[in-house]
Amino acid sequence: MAAEARTEQATPLLQRQTTATTAAGMPDFKQSVKLKYVKLGYHHLITHGAYLLLAPLPGLVAAHLSTFALQDLADLWQSLQYNLVSVVVCSTLLVVVATAYVLTRPRPVYLVDFACYKPHEERKCSRARFMNCTESLGTFTPENIEFQRKIIERSGLGEDTYLPEAVLNIPPNPSMANARKEAEMVMFGALDELFAKTGVRPKDIGVLVVNCSLFNPTPSLSAMVINHYKLRGNVASYNLGGMGCSAGLVSIDLARDLLQSHPNTYAVVISMENITLNWYLGNDRSMLVSNCLFRMGGAAILLSNRGSARRRAKYQLVHTVRTHKGADDRCFGCVTQREDDGAGKVGVSLSKDLMAVAGDALKTNITTLGPLVLPMSEQLLFFATLVARRVLKRKVKPYIPDFKLAFEHFCIHAGGRAVLDELEKNLKLSDWHMEPSRMTLHRFGNTSSSSLWYELAYTEAKGRINKGDRTWQIAFGSGFKCNSAVWKALRTVNPAKEKGFGNNPWMEDVHKYPVPVPKVSAI
Repeated sequence: MAAEARTEQATPLLQRQTTATTAAGMPDFKQSVKLKYVKLGYHHLITHGAYLLLAPLPGLVAAHLSTFALQDLADLWQSLQYNLVSVVVCSTLLVVVATAYVLTRPRPVYLVDFACYKPHEERKCSRARFMNCTESLGTFTPENIEFQRKIIERSGLGEDTYLPEAVLNIPPNPSMANARKEAEMVMFGALDELFAKTGVRPKDIGVLVVNCSLFNPTPSLSAMVINHYKLRGNVASYNLGGMGCSAGLVSIDLARDLLQSHPNTYAVVISMENITLNWYLGNDRSMLVSNCLFRMGGAAILLSNRGSARRRAKYQLVHTVRTHKGADDRCFGCVTQREDDGAGKVGVSLSKDLMAVAGDALKTNITTLGPLVLPMSEQLLFFATLVARRVLKRKVKPYIPDFKLAFEHFCIHAGGRAVLDELEKNLKLSDWHMEPSRMTLHRFGNTSSSSLWYELAYTEAKGRINKGDRTWQIAFGSGFKCNSAVWKALRTVNPAKEKGFGNNPWMEDVHKYPVPVPKVSAI
């Protein structure tokens, strides 16, 4: 059975599609192609319909003006000359309204650049090394050792993920000192690269937001950054804890709000998780899954509201949408840090309801995001289906909008293979759209809140980002939360010409990707 499973996984996607097509029959294939082009034609018609309707307008205006005598224009100008007060009042009112609009409109937020931390080679953790460490601990039962072996083989993680030194040691030596060492290594490594790529000085940073869910020492992680880089005394610093894998987009949203009240400055967001003190050593299987999925990593992102930053920025932040389902007890308890029922070991427990909760949170999130980003053609279809179901009481399947018409790229949190499988199916995405997420899970594992940035780095390293492209980042986290961020590319990102692009974590081996990964979750 194992050999058959491996053979099925190795079968090329095109061959599997051809087999499925042959079995289904050629007429069904032709019908699906026809429906595809019908829908595409409908989309273009609705999208460009407004231009078609407005096309005759310039001709009508020109015809109307041609009948407007020059003498009438002269009479209008003469009346305005004798009514100077009205002219002054109207002009003043226009100036006041324009000034108020300029001063009160939201400041555009630009993503100047970002950097992802790539650990040293000695911290690589192959599957064999992971199982060797697991077996050497002596704290797991034989059944749970085998359970972890099955998880790691089916998780979608490859042979080159990373773990901190304290976890890889035999026996492991978790301590506060080693946890601080890991945090400094990740944060300072990413920040050093970010400052080198952008040329921005640490003293220029006006806003600092650091998020790490499970490790919150005193002084805080943000204070460690301020001390190391000697940031200025009036920097607005924030340290977010306990917010799970979606905390990275919470930090982006917070930084955006802060940039609205701090003009002409830079903001740095650091997203990471700490593994050293959060390795579970008990035998509760709901907590052992985290050991198999989470790996070492982090990212630093430079944002700015300076007008001059637009010229060299990569992206502009278009939308952020945050959804919190914590009022529901089932959602609140699906990801929980607690002591197990046996030896009192602390770990993160993942509920069996996790996938259902994530799906419900995603549905709520895209209900808010959809009207902001979807073309009118998709909104009309969604509204028509809603009317048929709610008003006419017809038994019609809920319409799932085609988000591929709104975005060119998707960065879905690489939480695990089951999460990616479910979102690919629900959002009807292709292998190409899912590739950054699946390859990030394979190469770096679940790096928590920073995984979205490894995915965007992959997309850049493949040379896929063109000017005007829109990218949707989706993250899930404890609480339970689903958060989205939409970015628009301000320029084409050319890997061969980007300054400091050699430090992109994918550049050394991006030519090896994509690699085949299994899709069917068997956890």
